[in-house]
Amino acid sequence: MHRPLTPSEVKEMLGKEVLLVGWVHDVRVLGGISFVLLRSSTGIVQLAAPKKVVAASVSEAIASLRQEDVISCRGTVKESKAARHGVEVVPSEVSVISKAAAPLPLDPRGVTPASLETRLQWRSLELRRPESSAVFKVENAVVQGFEEYLQGEGFIRAFTPSIIGGVSEGGSEVFKIDFYGREAFLRQDPQLHRQLTIAGGFDRIYDLGTNWRAEVSHTPRHLSEHRTLAPELAFIEDERDLMRVEEKMVVSGVKRAIEDCEGELATLKVELKPPPTPFPEVDFPEVYATLEKLGRALRRGEDIDDPSQRALAGHVKETTGSDFFFLNRFPSAIRPFYVMRVDGEPEYARSFDLVYKGLELSSGGQREHRHEKILAQARQLGMDEASLTWFTEPFRYGVPPHGGYSFGIERFTAYLLGIENIKEAVLFPRDPERLQP
Repeated sequence: MHRPLTPSEVKEMLGKEVLLVGWVHDVRVLGGISFVLLRSSTGIVQLAAPKKVVAASVSEAIASLRQEDVISCRGTVKESKAARHGVEVVPSEVSVISKAAAPLPLDPRGVTPASLETRLQWRSLELRRPESSAVFKVENAVVQGFEEYLQGEGFIRAFTPSIIGGVSEGGSEVFKIDFYGREAFLRQDPQLHRQLTIAGGFDRIYDLGTNWRAEVSHTPRHLSEHRTLAPELAFIEDERDLMRVEEKMVVSGVKRAIEDCEGELATLKVELKPPPTPFPEVDFPEVYATLEKLGRALRRGEDIDDPSQRALAGHVKETTGSDFFFLNRFPSAIRPFYVMRVDGEPEYARSFDLVYKGLELSSGGQREHRHEKILAQARQLGMDEASLTWFTEPFRYGVPPHGGYSFGIERFTAYLLGIENIKEAVLFPRDPERLQP
């Protein structure tokens, strides 16, 4: 087994023999010298084969190479001011492991432009592009940072069901499946089962998994399948305790990406800085007055639309300098039955979104833990009380104040890196038209 060496590791082996494996990113056969750019998941290393120095068999092997051939190369590391990492490898042996067919349906070098549709159709070739693979290395670092923070704060990772027997959010945007002859659904969010886990005596958990939403939407921000990280914690004072957890989690993720992905961020031409905390908070009903001043009047009790949210984000950025803010105390009429309403002001809920550069990253809030209140709110929304007993009955037996949020991993990665279409931040995206690859 051969592990691909990083360019940094190769640089540290100046004058020594190394064994490299990877894909032929590019090959140039000139009069007196041949060059191969050898790419692996760790980066690109240049091979330089002067005809007067290397064996004829090596020159012949390089001359026969095609782009995306998989090869192994044994050679000596030499200093080179012209090479991208300051070193190159002079090969003594080149072996082809796997030949690539020609012509390629997509150019991983990016020299020949391709549409997003083509790049998604040939996703495995597209992922070979350093700019494409860098996105997922940054995403990995961000999630690692999230989990490091949560684990350090006493959260444990929990695995909740993806198949549910009833609709958790209300509405019809769910995928129905056949579950041994019974109707079941793919979850929209692990919300209710996280709450039941809290009811089971766990006080700090988080779920990291896949959700589905059967929404026929074709915007650059929507997916039919997406991943979220969703913490839930008990014994809170109110929803602002959750905000403090979420903003620290975000900072931890950004810091981890900065520390671990210097090369990837340079490839993507993105500069990141840890955001200052605490994030600003903008509450309803004051939101309506602020939007009216900004020329975006909404009726009291109405949900905020995308243009208004972007206008509000611009206002927050101008007044506080922050790209992040919490939009809190949403009208209770537009929030699910399990959300706690503000005592003394039931028109509004202890429910918030985290907004980044005008775009929603997460939704969360304090849950209603009082059994009679949960039932009353479900009735007010016209829900079938009997169909909810599997969820509501445990609340008769002592459940502490609790809450949580569901944070979109791919959405945050895309926004953080300035990617316009979220599908480019998903390995194999699913939307109303795409089920393969």
